[in-house]
Formats: sequence, structure tokens, C-alpha cells
Amino acid sequence: MFLSQEEIALLLSCPLFQGETEALLCRLTRTEGAEQAAFAPGQVVYDPQNFRRCLGVVLSGQLQVAKGSLAVSVLNPGELFGAAALYSDEEEFATTITARRPSRCFLLEQRLVDRLLAEKEVVRENYLRYLTGRIRFLSGRLQTLAQPGVEGKLARYLLGGGGGSITCPAAELCQRLGVSRASLYRAFSALEEEGLIVRRGKTITVLDPVGLETVM
Repeated sequence: MFLSQEEIALLLSCPLFQGETEALLCRLTRTEGAEQAAFAPGQVVYDPQNFRRCLGVVLSGQLQVAKGSLAVSVLNPGELFGAAALYSDEEEFATTITARRPSRCFLLEQRLVDRLLAEKEVVRENYLRYLTGRIRFLSGRLQTLAQPGVEGKLARYLLGGGGGSITCPAAELCQRLGVSRASLYRAFSALEEEGLIVRRGKTITVLDPVGLETVM
């Protein structure tokens, strides 16, 4: 397996390998349990029933993470995925990961990750730091969801519709969200000013689903 100098530099800057050496990555390319995988646009990388117990790093392209019809996040080069399944006994993966554009990933099987964590102190500390960051991020997300404002409620509703266009009268939308008409129009204005949505009559179109996620 061959990694270009650009890809090696990318891996050395990712959360797992920060502070490690180029020599380690060169050895990994010749180690059983490490591989590259390519994905075409729209191809599913992981879904709840079909996944591998691997830790992955995006080398190029972009991956979309979704929970059902709800867009959760976008993974760009240098970002990790697969940690939720790596040491879990669950038979299902939590989300669906799909390639948004031609993408390549560097995959490390669980047994190889085991070795790295046991033998490489830097990798072990990096991984624990990464997991701690994920826990803090998800805790903050749960707190936000527990006490959403009108903009958060509207963002979640729009993303739940697939992140495209939704046609719904304002009065009906007020009932669905449990908010007043004045509050709904203020939320419309705020999201439009940020360039996240555009509203034409009864139709609301999501322009920036990733940006809209930050409002939730």
C-alpha cells in the first residue's frame, strides 16, 4: 500500500497520529490490518447492518454522517470515523456514512489498533484525548437538544425532512413546532440572514445543512 507525502502529512496531523513519526506510518502501510479503501459518490461506507470494526481516517473526498434521515455531520480529510463500533458489542452501527464525492480512506482493523495502543504511548494518549473530546461534544449536543430554542427546533425539523425543500404553511409549522407565529418568523429571518435557508412563500429550502446542524 502506497501513501503519498501529502497523505502522510495529513495522517500526522490527524487526531490519532499527532506527535508520531513518518517512519511509523511507513511501517503501517506494510502491516497486516492496515489498508486503503476507495468509495464512489453515493456509496455507503458504513450503515447500521454493514460495517467493519475498523478505525478510519479520511484521506481525500468527503463523507456524510446521517442518523436515519437526519444529517449529523460531514467528515473531511484528516478526520476519524468508526470509533463507536471499534470496541462495542452492539451488532448495529449508530449511523450511516456515505461518500459525498470520490473519497479514499485509511482503515486500521481492531487488532492493529490494539497493538498501537499497547505499544505506542503517543497514539494511546491521542486516542484517549480524541474520545474525551467526542464525549464532551456529544454531552453538549444533548444539552442543546434538551433545551432547544425556536431556531433549533426549526433547524431540527428542516434537517429531519432530508435537508432539501419543505412546503408547509406557517400556521401548520407553528403547530408542529409548538411556537408562536412571531417566534417562527424571527427564526426564519435569523436563519436566512446566516445564509442557511431561503424561504419563498410556503416553501423553505435548506442551503447549508452542515451549518444548520450547528444551530440545533
